[in-house]
Amino acid sequence: MKLLLDRICLAFLGVTGAYVGVFAYFASQSFYDGFPGLGLRWLPQLGPFNEHLIKDVGAFYLGITVLSFIALANARKAIVVQMAGAALLVFNVLHFYFHLTMLHVYEPRDQWLNAIFLGLTVVLSVILVIPSRATRTARPA
Repeated sequence: MKLLLDRICLAFLGVTGAYVGVFAYFASQSFYDGFPGLGLRWLPQLGPFNEHLIKDVGAFYLGITVLSFIALANARKAIVVQMAGAALLVFNVLHFYFHLTMLHVYEPRDQWLNAIFLGLTVVLSVILVIPSRATRTARPA
């Protein structure tokens, strides 16, 4: 069960990382103007457009994508999943915290969506760092 859950978490984080990374890196102005999409706009409220910063965000998210998919390909190796999860957890907690402090710039719907989706990334990252029952009960050789 833990293996399936890890795979779902890694796939979700990898796919969302790819969406953000490709969008931000290869269409920086459009990303700034229209992220996350579907008629929602979450970036202009946070400050002026900065192409360098947006491209750096895109590059970082593409790195997150690679990390997630490598861990997904090696999901049977608990240490790989836990290391990827730990790296993702650091980013996602700090990202979530920042956005919680900025909710005042959004309308209530966008406040809820920010909190829910960014909170979900934290939960998924926590799942990845929790060892499986087999890992917890295994004794060193």
